[in-house]
Amino acid sequence: MRERRIKIMVRLNEHERERLVQQVKQTGLSQEAYIRSLINGYIPKSLPPLDYYTMLRELNAIGNNLNQLAAKAHSTGHPDRNAFQREAEDLRRAIQQIQEAVTAPEPRQTPL
Repeated sequence: MRERRIKIMVRLNEHERERLVQQVKQTGLSQEAYIRSLINGYIPKSLPPLDYYTMLRELNAIGNNLNQLAAKAHSTGHPDRNAFQREAEDLRRAIQQIQEAVTAPEPRQTPL
Protein backbone atom coordinates (compact mmCIF):
# COMPACT_ATOMS: atom_id res chain seq x y z
CA MET A 1 0.00 0.00 0.00
CA ARG A 2 1.23 3.50 -0.79
CA GLU A 3 2.43 5.60 2.10
CA ARG A 4 1.47 8.87 0.44
CA ARG A 5 -2.17 8.86 -0.54
CA ILE A 6 -2.86 12.60 -0.57
CA LYS A 7 -2.54 14.28 -3.94
CA ILE A 8 -2.15 18.05 -4.18
CA MET A 9 -2.38 19.93 -7.44
CA VAL A 10 -0.49 23.21 -7.71
CA ARG A 11 -0.82 25.66 -10.56
CA LEU A 12 2.29 27.52 -11.69
CA ASN A 13 2.94 30.11 -14.33
CA GLU A 14 5.53 29.36 -17.00
CA HIS A 15 8.34 31.20 -15.19
CA GLU A 16 7.69 29.32 -11.93
CA ARG A 17 7.54 26.00 -13.76
CA GLU A 18 10.86 26.70 -15.49
CA ARG A 19 12.47 27.59 -12.16
CA LEU A 20 11.12 24.43 -10.54
CA VAL A 21 12.31 22.23 -13.41
CA GLN A 22 15.76 23.87 -13.33
CA GLN A 23 16.13 23.48 -9.56
CA VAL A 24 14.92 19.88 -9.62
CA LYS A 25 17.33 19.02 -12.45
CA GLN A 26 20.27 20.40 -10.46
CA THR A 27 19.50 18.04 -7.56
CA GLY A 28 18.75 14.86 -9.48
CA LEU A 29 15.60 14.38 -7.42
CA SER A 30 12.07 13.94 -8.69
CA GLN A 31 9.80 16.98 -8.45
CA GLU A 32 7.86 15.27 -5.69
CA ALA A 33 10.98 14.46 -3.63
CA TYR A 34 12.29 18.00 -4.15
CA ILE A 35 9.07 19.59 -2.92
CA ARG A 36 8.78 17.17 0.04
CA SER A 37 12.32 18.10 1.03
CA LEU A 38 11.40 21.81 1.01
CA ILE A 39 8.25 21.13 3.03
CA ASN A 40 10.32 19.24 5.60
CA GLY A 41 12.62 22.23 6.04
CA TYR A 42 15.58 21.21 3.86
CA ILE A 43 17.10 22.78 0.78
CA PRO A 44 18.36 19.94 -1.44
CA LYS A 45 21.94 20.27 -2.63
CA SER A 46 22.94 20.18 -6.26
CA LEU A 47 24.41 16.98 -7.63
CA PRO A 48 28.13 16.75 -6.92
CA PRO A 49 30.55 17.25 -9.81
CA LEU A 50 31.30 14.14 -11.87
CA ASP A 51 34.83 13.85 -10.48
CA TYR A 52 33.51 13.81 -6.88
CA TYR A 53 32.99 10.04 -6.95
CA THR A 54 36.39 9.48 -8.55
CA MET A 55 38.03 11.55 -5.82
CA LEU A 56 36.12 9.66 -3.17
CA ARG A 57 37.25 6.30 -4.57
CA GLU A 58 40.85 7.54 -4.57
CA LEU A 59 40.60 8.72 -0.97
CA ASN A 60 39.11 5.38 0.05
CA ALA A 61 41.94 3.54 -1.72
CA ILE A 62 44.49 5.68 0.13
CA GLY A 63 42.75 4.89 3.39
CA ASN A 64 42.82 1.18 2.65
CA ASN A 65 46.53 1.39 1.83
CA LEU A 66 47.18 3.24 5.06
CA ASN A 67 45.36 0.55 7.02
CA GLN A 68 47.38 -2.18 5.29
CA LEU A 69 50.62 -0.34 6.05
CA ALA A 70 49.58 0.07 9.65
CA ALA A 71 48.81 -3.64 9.97
CA LYS A 72 52.14 -4.60 8.38
CA ALA A 73 54.06 -2.12 10.52
CA HIS A 74 52.38 -3.49 13.62
CA SER A 75 53.20 -7.09 12.72
CA THR A 76 56.87 -6.33 12.00
CA GLY A 77 57.18 -3.94 14.92
CA HIS A 78 58.85 -1.12 12.99
CA PRO A 79 56.89 2.15 12.52
CA ASP A 80 54.59 3.65 15.15
CA ARG A 81 51.21 1.97 14.86
CA ASN A 82 49.44 4.79 16.72
CA ALA A 83 50.67 7.35 14.22
CA PHE A 84 49.32 5.28 11.34
CA GLN A 85 45.99 4.83 13.14
CA ARG A 86 45.67 8.58 13.68
CA GLU A 87 46.39 9.20 10.01
CA ALA A 88 43.86 6.60 8.92
CA GLU A 89 41.22 8.10 11.21
CA ASP A 90 41.96 11.60 9.90
CA LEU A 91 41.51 10.31 6.36
CA ARG A 92 38.16 8.67 7.25
CA ARG A 93 37.00 11.91 8.85
CA ALA A 94 38.01 13.90 5.76
CA ILE A 95 36.10 11.53 3.50
CA GLN A 96 33.01 11.86 5.68
CA GLN A 97 33.26 15.65 5.72
CA ILE A 98 33.56 15.75 1.92
CA GLN A 99 30.51 13.53 1.57
CA GLU A 100 28.45 15.63 3.97
CA ALA A 101 29.57 18.93 2.46
CA VAL A 102 28.67 17.86 -1.04
CA THR A 103 25.57 15.70 -0.60
CA ALA A 104 23.76 16.45 2.67
CA PRO A 105 20.76 18.80 2.47
CA GLU A 106 20.99 22.02 4.44
CA PRO A 107 18.26 23.20 6.82
CA ARG A 108 16.30 26.16 5.51
CA GLN A 109 17.04 29.40 7.38
CA THR A 110 13.58 30.94 7.10
CA PRO A 111 10.25 29.14 7.57
CA LEU A 112 7.78 28.85 4.71
